[in-house]
Formats: sequence, C-alpha cells, structure tokens
Amino acid sequence: MDRNILLNPAVPSPCYIVYESAIDANLKILDSVQKRTGAKILLALKGFAMFSLFPRIRAVLHGIAASSIDEARLGYEEFQKEVHTCAPAYPDADFEGLLTYSDHITFNSFTQWDHFRPQVQMHLKPVRCGIRVNPEHSEVKTPIYDPCGPCSRLGVTRDRFDDSNLGGITGLHFHTLCELNADSLERTLLAVEEKFGAFMDRMGWVNFGGGHHITRSDYDVDRLCRIITDFKNRRGLTVYMEPGEAIALNTGVMVATVLDIIHNRMDIAILDTSAAAHMPDVLEMPYRPEIVGAGQSGEHAHTYRLAGMTCLAGDVIGDYSFQDPLHIGDRLIFLDMAHYSMVKNNTFNGIRLPSIGIIDTTNQFHLVRRFDYPDYRNRLS
Repeated sequence: MDRNILLNPAVPSPCYIVYESAIDANLKILDSVQKRTGAKILLALKGFAMFSLFPRIRAVLHGIAASSIDEARLGYEEFQKEVHTCAPAYPDADFEGLLTYSDHITFNSFTQWDHFRPQVQMHLKPVRCGIRVNPEHSEVKTPIYDPCGPCSRLGVTRDRFDDSNLGGITGLHFHTLCELNADSLERTLLAVEEKFGAFMDRMGWVNFGGGHHITRSDYDVDRLCRIITDFKNRRGLTVYMEPGEAIALNTGVMVATVLDIIHNRMDIAILDTSAAAHMPDVLEMPYRPEIVGAGQSGEHAHTYRLAGMTCLAGDVIGDYSFQDPLHIGDRLIFLDMAHYSMVKNNTFNGIRLPSIGIIDTTNQFHLVRRFDYPDYRNRLS
C-alpha cells in the first residue's frame, strides 16, 4: 500500500478505495478451489456489489447470488452470467421480474413454493428452483448473524420439510455460516446430510451458501477442497458456494479526514465519516476496524476517541492511539473497508456517501463515483 497515493489531496475524503491487485489475489484462491473441486463459486452481492469491477470478477466466477429483485437485475445486467436468487420471501409484484433475471430461485418455505410454482411453470424461460433448509446446527457465535438460532425464519427445518412437495424442486440450499473456516462447514454438512440427505438423490444441485472465509490467511483451503470433493463423489451433485466477503476481503480501504478535535475527559477526533452512516457494521457487528499506523488505546503516546459526524451520540468508531498527535486536516486510512460497507451505507443526517475509487494494477488512482445532493434527495419523496 502506497500511503502517498491515499494521502494525496486529489483523492477525495471520505472515499472507499479498492485495489484491483488485491481482488485478483482473492480470485486466484477462489479459482483454485473451483479447479480442484469442480464447485461453482458465485459473488454474493449482499457483501460486495461494486459493479465497476464485475468484468474482472466474472472472468473467474460463475455468477452472482442475489437477495432481491434489484440485486438480481444488477447481476443480470452487469455481471451477465448465472443469477441465483434466495430470500426469506418474495413480493408478488417482484416475482415476474425475478423470473426474468434469475437462473435459480430458492424458496424459503413450501408455502412460498406453492404460491409461486404456477408462475414458474408458465414462465417461458426455464428457472431451476430450490428449497432452503435449516439443519438447526449453529456455528455462528454472534446471535444476530446466526441463521440456525432458535426461532430462525431462515430455511425449512426437518420437521417442516414436505418431501411430498418436491415436484419441480431441483436443489437444496443451506446458508449457516458467517466468517468461518472449513471445519465449520464440515460439521454443518454432516448435520445437513443427516437431516436432508435422504432427499438429495432427487436433486441436481446443492448450494453451500456463504460465510466461507476462503481468502483469509488462516483458512484451510485444502480441507475445504476435501470436503467438497468427498461430497461430490458421494452425491454426484453440482455444488455452488456464494461467498461475498471472501471476494472483497482485505481488498479496500477508506480514507477519512479529521475535522475537529475536542476534549471531554479524553481527546475526541471528529471525522468526516461516520460509523452509523458509512460503516454500520462497526455498530451492528460490532467490531473495531484497523487503522494504518494506529494502535489500541494507550498503546502509543496519544489516544483519541474517533467519532463520526452524525448527531447520533453513539456514532463512535473506537478508541485508538497514535505515535504523534492528530491535527485537524490529518487523513486516516481504515483497512478492510470493501465488503459490507458500500452495500450497507446510508445518508442519515443527509451526510453524503463516501466517494468510490479504484487503484489499478499500475498503482494509479481512478475516481469511479462521487455522490452529491441529488443522491440524497432522490431516495426521498
């Protein structure tokens, strides 16, 4: 990372910046999994939907995973490969469009399948349909992200699985993980096969969902490949996976600027960004993003609470220490800001969204998008 590029005044602030070379490195790992196992990996737009990079990504991956008609349309129009759609429920007004844009549609319940089956059967373009299953096996420790937690609305449990209603269903889908390693998939797959394996000989494909942290440095890629290969050898089914974060993990940063420094029992730096508006997972997950050159509170000589510019009292990114004092106008570089940032940000308080840029493989910065007043106004009435 060349800090001089990121600190250049020509780069707007705040700004998400994604490195093409880092995307390529992640794609290389994912492609190795595809080639070793025959699995087909999809880009889950819920995690990363920067369509200016789709030409690069579609050269490697097989398609996209969508959770809404707009994601499906974006994948259909911009990615131009397979579109797999899965959501807890589908509005009637959206479904004809979903059939147009999607190659696979997964239903979250047999009620939804019964409701939309006539439309599927009458549609001119064939669409493969699946059922999402819930093996009731939890690997995720943060309850808000656990699809298999008590009373989850996500997926059909074994006691509600209607095996007499599988006519037209060609696949099963499970999504039970979040930022986890291959051992979690291995345990989950055992639970899935124990509860739903009897129906797999009536299927043509299984979607292993997302949450696979395949491009993380400690991820056991060899174990993942063994799991997939063993499953395919035993079941003879096409395997799909749909990570979003793994494609964009450690590929981008966000540049922000110190607007003011105040003191209230401790030094507080107010930035031109916001946890609430520009990186909501900081509050929702919660987590503490890393900053280039910063340490934990008290680790270096000068500690600051970094806060956002909205009126939300809790718009706090975290406490960080620096070797030198911060000054108004200083730029900070937040790491790993490509995934679940652009797709989840908002304009609370009318604060403008960060600009979006790319650093290409020759280390040149390109501004892709700058947001202004019409972007705020046009999402309101």
